[in-house]
Amino acid sequence: MPASPDSAADLDDISFLGRLAEALSTRIEEQTRDLFADAGIVIPVRSCSLLTALRQAGEASAAELARTLGQSHQLVVQKCPALLRLGLITQHPDPADARRKLFRLTAKGAAQMALLDAYTAGISGVYERLFEETGNTHAVLLKTLQALEDRPLRERAAATP
Repeated sequence: MPASPDSAADLDDISFLGRLAEALSTRIEEQTRDLFADAGIVIPVRSCSLLTALRQAGEASAAELARTLGQSHQLVVQKCPALLRLGLITQHPDPADARRKLFRLTAKGAAQMALLDAYTAGISGVYERLFEETGNTHAVLLKTLQALEDRPLRERAAATP
């Protein structure tokens, strides 16, 4: 059956908020890749927060990084092979527990983080100008995430008449 002319608009319905948030994330990632290339940054866009958390920790296990980032252990573990291949991090056994692997930035990883710091300083202004046009998406996302943490959708749905 052919799609109705309104089918694209139907997918922009408020009930598909998650899809729209994911579409925004994907669009930002795609456009950031080009900017990273121009800046000489080889860090995968979706791994920036992981490397930032690792830099702050000095060294950490995947489980510690997952807790810090509020992400699943599996997601953190999935990102590590690419970061190892790129030479941005190292992995070694924890001296206190050989089953546990610890990660740390390499010198190349630290240099890449310095490039990311410089990039971040510049992109903040770009986002501020975008928000003048669209409204402060960053603030809305933070507020929405906190509201859902404080009162999940299940509770909100149960309270709806």
